[in-house]
Amino acid sequence: MRSAPANAEPQPAIDAPAIAGGQRSSPVVATRVVVRPMTTAAEPGIATPGPMPRIALIVHRDEPLNHDTLPRWLSRSVAVVAIIVIDEARSTRLRRLRAEYRRVGFWRLLDVLAYRIWYRLFSAPADAAWVQQQVDLFRQRFPIDVAAIPTLSTAEPRGERVSDFLRTNRPDLVIARCKWLLRKDLYDIPRFGTYVLHPGICPQYRNAHGCFWAIASDDMRNVGLTLLRIDDGIDTGPIYGFYRYPFDAQRETHIRIQEKVVLENTEAIAAKLIDIAEQRAQPLVIGPAASRNWGQPWLSSYLGIRRRLGSRPA
Repeated sequence: MRSAPANAEPQPAIDAPAIAGGQRSSPVVATRVVVRPMTTAAEPGIATPGPMPRIALIVHRDEPLNHDTLPRWLSRSVAVVAIIVIDEARSTRLRRLRAEYRRVGFWRLLDVLAYRIWYRLFSAPADAAWVQQQVDLFRQRFPIDVAAIPTLSTAEPRGERVSDFLRTNRPDLVIARCKWLLRKDLYDIPRFGTYVLHPGICPQYRNAHGCFWAIASDDMRNVGLTLLRIDDGIDTGPIYGFYRYPFDAQRETHIRIQEKVVLENTEAIAAKLIDIAEQRAQPLVIGPAASRNWGQPWLSSYLGIRRRLGSRPA
């Protein structure tokens, strides 16, 4: 699959493909430097005068590409003024598993757990090595002091402590890279809203692991990333951009694909966030689209991918 250049704008209207098995239906004055994509050598960029948008992040501590790498490349184009780091308790993960059980039932939950065991045994070590490689690369390219950014650690992104932290640091935007549905009293704090970099193309692949389910549905053109504004639904808010890259589903796991699509589009994502903060961006007009609220990967679907593609992703 070919991807559009990193600085290309997506089409304003998207025709929906059929989904296999799916449903129908106070400012800091600074100089801005444009980020270069991951696939090119580090360059100084083109400086343009003007105040940087103020952005806060909500991330998980155990996801270094969000906790450590995301503020590095963003800081070349925007002012990262706050980071909320989630240290999830074991009880939260068990609660999430019970929610999946209520959604899919007992036997399908076993399918979910079987995939997790398979992934940890056969794919997780290689993916973890790749992640560390990218973390090291971005630390070399963007040697900022992430620890100097105001940071709040919390077990969950809710409550007065989190809200007060955001109000104190006054972000224009918040980027939520987390597994939580945020409450309205939190996502409405930044004056231009809270946004997600959703791993999947919306509205076709909402909720969890959209890249996995697009591959499982043999819907390769809808493997990618959606930049959207949070509302009260699950990935149902206004869409501001789609991002893709020429992935290799035979050699890359969906975990690697959904992380790499961010790294391959850093320049385009940063530019769009600036446009949103400077009120130049408008939501895309999306055509009629099949939409489904997907969930955790199943081993049975993964084995179907293997049979169809003829080899196991790395």
